[in-house]
Amino acid sequence: MRQHSWRYYAAVAAALTLGWAGSVDAAQRGGGRAPAYASAPEIAIEPVPGFIKLPDGLYLGEGIGVAENSEGHVFVYTRSQDTRLFEFDDDGDYVREVGAGLYGFEFAHKVRIDKEDNIWVVDEGSNQVIKFNPEGRVTMVLGYRPPAVAGAFAPEPGDHWGRAGRPGANEPYLFARPTDVTWDTEGNIFVTDGYFNHRLVKYSPDGRYMGQVGSGDAGREPDQFSTPHTIASDDQGRIYVGDRGNRRVKVYSSDLQLLDMYEETGAPWEICISEGDPQYLFVSNSNSDSNPAASWGTSGEVYKMELDGTVIGRFGEAGKGLGQFQTIHGMSCRNPNEIIVSEISAWRVQKIRVASGPVF
Repeated sequence: MRQHSWRYYAAVAAALTLGWAGSVDAAQRGGGRAPAYASAPEIAIEPVPGFIKLPDGLYLGEGIGVAENSEGHVFVYTRSQDTRLFEFDDDGDYVREVGAGLYGFEFAHKVRIDKEDNIWVVDEGSNQVIKFNPEGRVTMVLGYRPPAVAGAFAPEPGDHWGRAGRPGANEPYLFARPTDVTWDTEGNIFVTDGYFNHRLVKYSPDGRYMGQVGSGDAGREPDQFSTPHTIASDDQGRIYVGDRGNRRVKVYSSDLQLLDMYEETGAPWEICISEGDPQYLFVSNSNSDSNPAASWGTSGEVYKMELDGTVIGRFGEAGKGLGQFQTIHGMSCRNPNEIIVSEISAWRVQKIRVASGPVF
């Protein structure tokens, strides 16, 4: 087993030792979930077989993140023996690897592309958010990779790191297993610091801390989170947070004022917002990445919604066949009629053609 896996599991073991069994267990398994909108109209889909084409001898591990740039190129952030970031063209043909051997690649969680085609990855193992320019050169890093001693995270003398060497929720530039990133219309950066600090953090375009929402502990109050796992923004600068443990999507203004909450679509493992006019919000109620058989009948669908929370319809179900979904962890929906999803448990990326409206 590679070193990064030992560090990761050592950190989880340390958390359990200190009495966080409930929060770590929920963070790993996502808790129980059920389709809360079973009566939503079904939307027809058509999977595209064999979309992603890898060179001989190269394979995907867990499908953790997927994103598209303005040219339709697809970026896949994957966990296997190593965390790696691959680029494919719009036909799914392999183009290149980005960031091979990068110090910040430890345990992949998300990849996103901004409006200038910069590539951003969120790595929950290194506790960093990393920005690449379109050519693949690192231009910004938020967060700090903690030093490792004997395979476990360790605080440095005189620092303010919290539980088991994890930074606390009052640290403006340190994360504890962050989950996702997005931007408002002014280029301000929003990070969900998800698994331990349960907060949403705002930074200026040049990385200066500007504020946050979240208590540092999981909770159900209006400005609390329980594993904020995914985030997206619309053309008006509103910020949408998938509050997975609380089974809701929360909508914030750019200045971190709570505007709305949507609680009709199960546990949001992944959300994305399409381009164009109108924009649509897609929310994945995924089965757990521990993949117990009982979860298959109560999850797996994706909801298509208007930005005001109105559910238009749903598609998909849990399973390993084409057009079924086995723990969607990444989703790209620049074109609302052509969704690309990455799946943890099926170790794959699928392109799905989606009908523009429900089948009645």
